Amino acid sequence: MCQLKCQTWVSCNGPQLTACAFFTAFTGASGITIVALGALMAPALRQGGYSENFSLGLVTTSGSLGLLFAPALPLILYAVIAQQLGIAGSATVENMFLAGILPGLLMLALLGAFSLWCARGLELTPFVWREAGAALRDAAWELPLPIVVLGGIYGGWLAVSEAAAATALYVLLVEVAIRREIPLRRLPQVMRESMVLVGGILMILGLSLASTNYLIDAEVPTRLFEDIRNLVDSRLGFLLLLNLFLLALGTMLDIFSALVLIVPLLLPVALGYGIHPVHLGIIFLANMQIGYFTPPVGMNLFIASYRFERPVLQLYRATLPWFLILLCALLLITYWPDLSLVLIRP
Repeated sequence: MCQLKCQTWVSCNGPQLTACAFFTAFTGASGITIVALGALMAPALRQGGYSENFSLGLVTTSGSLGLLFAPALPLILYAVIAQQLGIAGSATVENMFLAGILPGLLMLALLGAFSLWCARGLELTPFVWREAGAALRDAAWELPLPIVVLGGIYGGWLAVSEAAAATALYVLLVEVAIRREIPLRRLPQVMRESMVLVGGILMILGLSLASTNYLIDAEVPTRLFEDIRNLVDSRLGFLLLLNLFLLALGTMLDIFSALVLIVPLLLPVALGYGIHPVHLGIIFLANMQIGYFTPPVGMNLFIASYRFERPVLQLYRATLPWFLILLCALLLITYWPDLSLVLIRP
């Protein structure tokens, strides 16, 4: 059913990019998007006539999108940290939610345009309302799940761990008892395969966190930032080096560690250069989400390599065009402050 729905999207890829972005926005973790949606979208793209590298690049890149859209947790965390410093009164959660809309849409639009250009020689698949209705009816048991789970999390009824357990129980009941797509005799095999996949991802995350702890203990981010601050006088030069610093940081630290460690150091200096705190937050998060798949050690590259059983070097090549496009978007976000600030101005 889901592959049928995705097959009707492959002529433009816009809905696929949007689905990945908003999945990441709700979950707050881009690696989850690659694992959860990648197995669905990558085969659909290949079936639609796209090359393997294009399919891998789209899924890996779009898994990093969404951190600029509400209710992504990094937006909330940045606002909380900025408010605690007491020097950025305008960096409220509501303002961060509004400020991320246009930059996030810009990134989606540029990637969507690139997808359209790559699809110019492919045969279009017509949209059929009857097939869409049939797919929705077939997904009747799946559609309530995001609303219930995410509503439980953001409504304060479920912790994240409790929501994960509730999701697993719900899926188990639907797939085994209601839809009967998984016979009971196959359940141990499915569980074993799932645990192998989760174990591999946990190893990647564990090594990433270990390197994060080492860098923190060695005070590498702090020293790098102090060197940048001592070398730069102009606002434009500071923004350029800030992007380079944050891109490198995004490959080494997970976004939550980076927010907690770097924002208190970065925000006072950025204010001294006349940078709006909300604009700084959008620049920070845009860099970090690109850093997830920045070679050579972007974490999502390794997650995608493990998930799709492809060499990391192939992922480097597959994501390069998408990486360059998002760098162009990042420059627009950085040097066009109104893109982030126009919706929060009275």
